[in-house]
Amino acid sequence: MTSDKIERIKAAFERDQREDRPAVNPGDIPWRYEAITPEWMTHILCKDHPEAKVVSVSLDAPDSGTSNRRRVFVEYNDAGERLGLPKSVFCKATVDLLNRILLSTSALLSETTFYNQIRPQLNIEAPEAYLAVYDTESYASIVVLKDLAGKASFCSHHTQMTLERVKDQMELLAKLHGHFYKSPQLDGELGHMFRYDDRFAALDRDHDFKSMCEAGLRAAADVVPPRLLAREAEVWPATVKASARHGELPLTITHGDVHLKNWYITDEGRMGLGDWQVTSKGHWSRDVAYTITTALTVEQRREWEQQLLRHYLDAFAAAGGEAVPFEEAWFNYRQQLLTTLAWWTMTLTPSKDVPDMQPRDITVEFIRRIAIAIDDLDVLDSFA
Repeated sequence: MTSDKIERIKAAFERDQREDRPAVNPGDIPWRYEAITPEWMTHILCKDHPEAKVVSVSLDAPDSGTSNRRRVFVEYNDAGERLGLPKSVFCKATVDLLNRILLSTSALLSETTFYNQIRPQLNIEAPEAYLAVYDTESYASIVVLKDLAGKASFCSHHTQMTLERVKDQMELLAKLHGHFYKSPQLDGELGHMFRYDDRFAALDRDHDFKSMCEAGLRAAADVVPPRLLAREAEVWPATVKASARHGELPLTITHGDVHLKNWYITDEGRMGLGDWQVTSKGHWSRDVAYTITTALTVEQRREWEQQLLRHYLDAFAAAGGEAVPFEEAWFNYRQQLLTTLAWWTMTLTPSKDVPDMQPRDITVEFIRRIAIAIDDLDVLDSFA
């Protein structure tokens, strides 16, 4: 990211602070949650019901990471109450300056494209948006989602994952990947979407991805297998090669950040997938490797991963993909573990212009699971 772009974002952020304008009209993007008004929320939630109006809004506690998240509670006039319109929504925004800078690289484009163009095409368990917008000058943004509170529970590294639950994850990914596999949309209406290797290169160019990943691997040395740590100098070059594979292999739409915390379990027991802000064009193997290694304990992965990959391949072919030989799939699966590790070593030791994104305990646990998988499967040797 150029210094000029950062300065433009800073100037726009300072202007927003200075003017502190409320969001009232449909095209307004609230620059902070306190700028949301009943009038603005009426445009979002009551657009199909002219007799209904939002009469008040109130805010839940803030929750920040890569984006600034908050639940917004809504009260209606009598007409809105009779219609049973939603009493709350879940929002993701770029309220803080660091979030605007980080997400300006590609994430805002990716997430708004997912909710506006990709999600409506898919029959999967994933959130649906009432609104997904961002401003290309200030990078103020907001995504207003149907609230899953009381209908689903989000996972953590403590969630007990069964084989059936992970098979359900594989089936969801297969529907996503199969639908868009080699699709003309990838060069057409979705042609503006970043490819994974381009996103990887942009992170390195704009935020020194390499330094963050190398520092994170050293910081997590206590949970990295000694055999892998002894080959530390090989990890980044091999990771770059793994990323470049997305420019060589067949493309689809990928989620890109499928760690266990981004999955939820519905009241009916189905697995759902949220947080689509790094949606990219890429090869399916990274999503699959990333999901399996973060969802499962080391022991579960060792027992189930080949079975799960075969289950995915069957579902992928049935969902519009193609038959992929297992050995080819296994090779790509192994190599993409390195790009998965990079996402978490960066998270452990972010640079000063990148916000803290996850608690340390879950970050270290995911690094441990992924690093052991890399060691178990002799991933570095696959680049020889």
